[in-house]
Amino acid sequence: MKKPVIGVMPLYDDDKDSLWMVQGYFDGITEAGGVPLMIPLDLGNDGFESIKGRLDGYLFTGGHDLDPDLYGEKPIPEDELFCPRRDKLELMIFDWCYGHNIPALGICRGIQLFNVARGGTLWQDIPSQYQKRTKTSIVHTMDPPYDKHHAEHEVIIEKDSPLSVLCGQDQITVNSYHHQAVKVIGSGLVPMAHSEDGLVEALYAPDRHFLWAVQWHPEFTFHQDKNSRLLFHALVAAAGNP
Repeated sequence: MKKPVIGVMPLYDDDKDSLWMVQGYFDGITEAGGVPLMIPLDLGNDGFESIKGRLDGYLFTGGHDLDPDLYGEKPIPEDELFCPRRDKLELMIFDWCYGHNIPALGICRGIQLFNVARGGTLWQDIPSQYQKRTKTSIVHTMDPPYDKHHAEHEVIIEKDSPLSVLCGQDQITVNSYHHQAVKVIGSGLVPMAHSEDGLVEALYAPDRHFLWAVQWHPEFTFHQDKNSRLLFHALVAAAGNP
């Protein structure tokens, strides 16, 4: 039986001007029965036209902050590095996935990319914007290691959501490494989970075959954590059953 091929968004090292990858993204897909394939950063429309029919699903990885110009805002001092080349590539591929019902899973930056692509906005910096306003203090940017033995906070899963069905739980413990988060939710997206301080931790598109995104990092925990493995298995299963 042919294994589903999953296109994985590249990570980019600004200092070295090079592409790289967290092994857990590949290993999570492989353990779930898929074949990971990293997408070139500057693929372009013509290049994507040549390969998109050969890929069964996509994984949108963590990394750089999205350029706030994409959602109509100016950068604030707390913003970190932007990567316009990643923004361009991933928006192009997300539009393909959303428009043609192609399975996709977003992780960390991925949930933010999905939201912005659908017209939503972001908290550019949780401590200086959201937590200052709400007087909350949950740690969303944890220190390493990022595996199950150093989980950071609880996530409350929406009842009867696809994530609830997948995990069979209404609350899970996750790692956390982000300073930005979903603010106004984009069109066609529905929350599946929140952190205890009210931030969106998971989204999905209910009218699509499989278009899910989470704010935590299952690529670091899938070896030890069943819920993390289930996310990769859900993507590969959807990609294998279009």
